[in-house]
Amino acid sequence: MSERKVLNKYYPPDFDPSKIPRVRQAKNRQFTVRLMAPFNMKCKTCGEYIYKGKKFNARKEDVENENYLGIRIYRFYIKCTRCLSEISFKTDPQSTDYVVEAGATRNFMALKLAEEQAVREMEAEKEEERTNPMKLLENRTKASRGEIEMVETLEELKELNKRKVVVNFDDMLHRYDEERQSEAALAAAAEIEDEQLIKSVFGERTEDGTIVKRLVDDGGSSSDEDKRPKKQAKMLTIKATDLLAAPLNNAPKNKKLNPLVKIKTALIKPDSAAASTSSSTTTSTAPTSSTESSAPASIVKPSLGGLSLLGSYSDSSSHSDSDN
Repeated sequence: MSERKVLNKYYPPDFDPSKIPRVRQAKNRQFTVRLMAPFNMKCKTCGEYIYKGKKFNARKEDVENENYLGIRIYRFYIKCTRCLSEISFKTDPQSTDYVVEAGATRNFMALKLAEEQAVREMEAEKEEERTNPMKLLENRTKASRGEIEMVETLEELKELNKRKVVVNFDDMLHRYDEERQSEAALAAAAEIEDEQLIKSVFGERTEDGTIVKRLVDDGGSSSDEDKRPKKQAKMLTIKATDLLAAPLNNAPKNKKLNPLVKIKTALIKPDSAAASTSSSTTTSTAPTSSTESSAPASIVKPSLGGLSLLGSYSDSSSHSDSDN
C-alpha cells in the first residue's frame, strides 16, 4: 500500500516491458456516472413519477453504429426509485435533447413546446428575409423608426429633468467660496481676540524672552477709584525717654479713665520748696479727657519727678527725726 505513494520505483536490470501481457478490455465498456434526470418521466412498471433534476447513479455506454455529424451518442441506464425496474434513454445531438428508449414514458412539457415554437418562428422570419427583399427593407425601416423614437424619448426625459432640477454649478462654487472666506475671517478675529486677552493678562513677550507688563496710569484712574478712601499707615513716634514711663502707663490705651475720679496719692509734708514741686507734679499727673487724646505731648519727664519725690521723702524723714 505504501509503494504507490513513492516518487521512484525500483526496476530490476533484467526488466523488459515487452514481456508484460496487455489486458484485453471490452470494446464497448460501461462506466458508472452520477447524473440528474433530464426530463419528467413515468415508470411503465409501477407508474412512479420521476421529476426533472432527480439524481441517479447511472451506467453510461456508447451507442454503436450511431452518430450525428461525427458526434457520439451516449446511452444511460437508471433504475426506478420504487420498483427498481431499468429505464434507458440516450442523447439527441440534432435537437440538443434526450430520447426515452425503454422502461418509461416522457411527460408532456408545455415549456419545451413553447421554446421549440419560438425557435421555429425565428427561423421562418430569417428565411423570409433572405428570400424577400421587400420584407428586409420593411424590417430596416421599422428598426430605424424605433431608434428615432427612442432618441426622442430620451431627449424629453432630459428636458423634464432640467425643468424639475435647475442647478447652477457656478453659483454653488461661489457660495462655497464665500462661506469658506467668512469662516476663515471669523477664525482670524477669534485668534486676535485671544492674543489680546493673553497679552493683557500675562503681558507682552519681547525678543529676548522677558515679559513686559503695562503699568496703570494714576492720572487716568476712574471715578470709583477716587471715591475709595486711602488708608494711611499709622506711625507711632517712640522716644527714648518713654521707656522710663512704662510702669506709669500699664493700663491699656483703649481703656479711658473716668475724669471725675481722682487717683489716690500719698500725703507728704515737705518743705515749702518741695511742696511747690510736688504740687506741680501731682497736678500734672492727674488724667483728664483733654490730655488723653494728646498723650505724647502732655507727658512730663518722669525721671525728674521721681528724683524730686525721693528727695522730698528723704527731707521729711530727716525733719521727723529732728523733732523727736
